[in-house]
Amino acid sequence: MTDRLSNAVRITDKRKRPFEAAFYGIIYLLSAAVIALVAYFIFVILRRGIPTITWVFLSTAPNAITETVGIFPSIVNTLYIILFTLIVSVPLGVGGAIYLQEYARSRRAVRAIEFAAETLAGIPSILYGVFGYVVFCLALNLKVSLISGVLTLTIMVLPIMIRTTQEALRAVPTSYREGALGMGATRWYMIRTVLLPSSLKGILTGVILSVGRMVSESAALLLVAGNSAMYMPRGGLWTQMTGSGSTLSVELFRHAYSRGDNDTAFGIAAVLLVIVILLNLLTRYIAGRLNKQ
Repeated sequence: MTDRLSNAVRITDKRKRPFEAAFYGIIYLLSAAVIALVAYFIFVILRRGIPTITWVFLSTAPNAITETVGIFPSIVNTLYIILFTLIVSVPLGVGGAIYLQEYARSRRAVRAIEFAAETLAGIPSILYGVFGYVVFCLALNLKVSLISGVLTLTIMVLPIMIRTTQEALRAVPTSYREGALGMGATRWYMIRTVLLPSSLKGILTGVILSVGRMVSESAALLLVAGNSAMYMPRGGLWTQMTGSGSTLSVELFRHAYSRGDNDTAFGIAAVLLVIVILLNLLTRYIAGRLNKQ
């Protein structure tokens, strides 16, 4: 009887193997195609963008008299917007996710908030720009400035931060929570010492996705942050943040579509790509250090 069962299992396995092999082959083929597409995308941008990048290109402002192109003001504006948007959005997003996942009692309210967050994540960015212009620039009298851009981008990336952090918290085994609480730890101590370190990778994934959304945004920032890139950074930080400024994505749009200057556009795209890669590497380095601690 045992021999018959083993023979039946072997026959079943042999019947399944061709289908499984074909299925895995399709998966590997699609994965290789995605990797090849990303590699080709990076290669094209760097091949066409690197020849445009010079020290003058990186360290000066545009000058109509000398007919030189510089992106240093746009680099500074982009870094300011990324930094301050993360400072505002990460505590709000992570804190909101912790509340929804660990403290909220009404499941109906949680589902409503989650639905609202998913809906906000799918809204076109130009609508965020209109909202930011009406609320921050006009109603709050912040005018067209980098501060208005930071607040608008914060609203844009909050759904990403909240949903990714929620999924990271849900992935932590329930036994971790029960073990910490059973040993007498308070709920906040358990969250701070057990949940957050265990879900750090998922939270950093949300940060990386948010940074990608920030650096790629141009439509909303054209309305709320302005498109001025003619002046070098001047005054203090407050002066810079309360003035209008063009980011790299806005300058890329202007050169590629408004002026038809594809060489400069590819140069800006290469700089943007390098900045994103460096920020991702820095984020992973910080995550590694925190995990070791």
